[in-house]
Amino acid sequence: MTEAELPEREGMDYDVVVVGAGPAGLATAIRLKQLAEEKGADISVVVVEKGSEAGAHILSGAVIDPIGLDRLLPGWREESDAPLVTQVTDDRFYLLGPAGGVRLPNFAMPPLMNNHGNYIGSLGNVVRWLAQKAEAVGVEIYPGFAASEVLYDENGAVRGVATGDMGVDREGQPKGEFTRGMELRGRYTVFAEGARGHLTKRLIARFGLDAGREPPKFGIGLKELWKVAPEKHQPGLVQHAFGWPLDGKTGGGAFLYHMEDCQVMVGFVVHLNYQNPYLSPFDEFQRFKTHPTFRDTFEGGKRISYGARAITEGGYQSVPRLSFPGGVLVGCAAGFVNVPRIKGSHNAVLSGMLAAEHLFGPLVEGRGYDEVSSYEAAWRASDVGRDLHRVRNVKPLWSRFGTYLGIPLGALDMWTNTLGFSFFGTQKHGKTDAASLKPASEFKPIAYPKPDGVLTFDKLSSVFISNTNHEEDQPVHLKVRDLDLQKRSEHDVFAGPSNRYCPAGVYEWVEEASGPRFQINAQNCVHCKTCDIKDPNQNIDWTAPEGGGGPNYPNM
Repeated sequence: MTEAELPEREGMDYDVVVVGAGPAGLATAIRLKQLAEEKGADISVVVVEKGSEAGAHILSGAVIDPIGLDRLLPGWREESDAPLVTQVTDDRFYLLGPAGGVRLPNFAMPPLMNNHGNYIGSLGNVVRWLAQKAEAVGVEIYPGFAASEVLYDENGAVRGVATGDMGVDREGQPKGEFTRGMELRGRYTVFAEGARGHLTKRLIARFGLDAGREPPKFGIGLKELWKVAPEKHQPGLVQHAFGWPLDGKTGGGAFLYHMEDCQVMVGFVVHLNYQNPYLSPFDEFQRFKTHPTFRDTFEGGKRISYGARAITEGGYQSVPRLSFPGGVLVGCAAGFVNVPRIKGSHNAVLSGMLAAEHLFGPLVEGRGYDEVSSYEAAWRASDVGRDLHRVRNVKPLWSRFGTYLGIPLGALDMWTNTLGFSFFGTQKHGKTDAASLKPASEFKPIAYPKPDGVLTFDKLSSVFISNTNHEEDQPVHLKVRDLDLQKRSEHDVFAGPSNRYCPAGVYEWVEEASGPRFQINAQNCVHCKTCDIKDPNQNIDWTAPEGGGGPNYPNM
C-alpha cells in the first residue's frame, strides 16, 4: 500500500512536543510546567518515547553529578522515593598493563575529575522517577510510540512529529492489526533523542546546523550489571581505568561503580575513531574483566543485565546550532557529554531547563514555528558551556597523540583551564569516526579468547539479558543504501567490521556458493546506533522500528 492509499493520520495539537523521555526531554517538560505555574500560564506539553516505558532504553554508567536535579527539583534528596542513594566515597584511577596496574595519585588529577559529592545509580531509574514527576505536573507521556517523521509547515518550519505506523509486515504492507501513526503537532518541538538520534541527524542536515562546527565524534559504551558477593562489595567505590586491553593508538577505558544492594556496574568505552577494522569493542570489554586488578570483584557473582549505547564525544567544538525554525535540540542530541568525566546527564537536565526558559517567553507571547535563537546564543555562557569548554581539548589531544601522551596533555590542559587559560587554544577533531577506519590489509586479525560463560560471555547470551525484543514480521529498521557498495567496500576492503563493531550480533557476512551475503538480524538490535556512525561508507541508516521495540533495561 502506498502512502497515498493509507488513511490520513489523526492528530493532536500541543504547545510543545518533546521527542524522547530521557533526562533532557523530561527536564524540558517539567521546567515548562513549573514556569507556567509560576506565571499563571497554560502550556500543554507532550513527550513521545520509543521505549516501552520511560527509562527502558536508558543506558549510562552512571556516576551522576546532581547539579541538574538540584536545580530542577530542589529537595529531591529528602524524598522517600529518591532514585539516588549511594554517594561516592572512594575515587580511584588506574593505568593498566597486561599483567598489572598502577593506581594514579588522586592529588595529580584535575579538580573537576573528583567524584566526591556525586551519586552512583541507575540513570534509567532516575528517568522513571522523573517521568512520574512530569506526569504529576500535567505532562502527557506516550511511551511505546516512536517518532518516525518530522512534520514541516508550508514555510519549512518544524511543526511536530508523526509516530510510526504499527502492524506493518516485513514487506511494508499493513497487517490485520494495522494502526496508522499519529501526528503530534506543536508550536515548538524539542528533540531529545540522545546520541545520534535519527530525526536529529536529518534536522542537522536539512538546516545546516553543523556549519562551521567540527565533525561529531562518538564512542561506544558497553555495560553489565552484576550482583557480587557481599565481601566483594564496597558501596560508594568508583574505579576508572585506561590502557590494556586497548593499544596506545585506540582511545577508551573502563569503569566499575559499586552501588547499593551488592550491585556493581562495570562498563567499557571505545572511542569510535579507532583504525583497526578487526577490533571488536564487545570482545575488548570481555577481556578487560579478566584483568587481575578487577577480576576478583566478579568471582562468586552473577551477571544480571547487559547493554550498549553510543556516547557523544565531540564536546564543545562539535555542538551544532541548537535552534531552527520551530524547534531546538537538547541533551545528548546536542552533544553535551563531558568526555573525561564520562558524564552527560547533568548537562542533559541543565540544557532542558535552559531550553524551557527560552521557549517560555515566546509561548506566552503567542509565537510559534519561529526560531528561538536566544537559546543558541545563551548555552555557551551557561553552566553547560562552561563545563564543556574546560575539557574541550581532552578528546582531540587523546586522538592525536594516543593514550600515553595524549592523556597527560589532556590532564595538563584541564589543570590550566581550571586557572582560566590553555596552552592549546581549541583543538580540532579532524576526521569523522567513519573515515578513521583503515583497510584490513594494514592489520592482522585479532584472536579473541573464547568466552567462559562465567566471567566472559558471547554476544547472543548478552543480548538475551538486555530483554531486547522486536516484532519479527516488521520492516527491517536498519537500512542499507547500496548492497553492492557494502560488499565491494565494507566486506572486500575492510573485512566486514560491522560483524565486530556491532555489540549485539546484528550484522553477519554469510558465505554462500554465490558469494558472501550481508545478513541483518534486526531483532537483536539494542539501538546503540554504532552502525550509523562507524560504517566506513555511511551506507547504513538506523531508523526507528515499531514503538516499544528494542531493549528493556532494568536498573541500568
